[in-house]
Amino acid sequence: QVQLVESGGGLVPPGGSLSLSCVVSGGAVYDRPIYWYRQAPGKERELLATMAVGGTVYYYDPVKDRCSLHRDNFKNTVYLDMERLMPEDTAVYYCHSPWGDYWGQGTQVTVSS
Repeated sequence: QVQLVESGGGLVPPGGSLSLSCVVSGGAVYDRPIYWYRQAPGKERELLATMAVGGTVYYYDPVKDRCSLHRDNFKNTVYLDMERLMPEDTAVYYCHSPWGDYWGQGTQVTVSS
């Protein structure tokens, strides 16, 4: 059974940065694609970034110029680094493995002064 656990969220001032982690257990992180999503209150879940098995990364609006996705195979973890955060980035952030449709519990990010 694959499990995903996100962490790294919290309260960040506008213009700040943070790094979210997604720890994968029950399988090797490099053996599966990992996606990051977010969902703000009252809004649909939106795709932010994807990493393929081979490591190819794609970024999507509205964060494509402000984030970086990378993987640590030894820690079995995928990281989503975000910068120049805005209040509109406030949401619950989720990692997702589309193979098997596994989701983490999410981590809350709040951007506010």
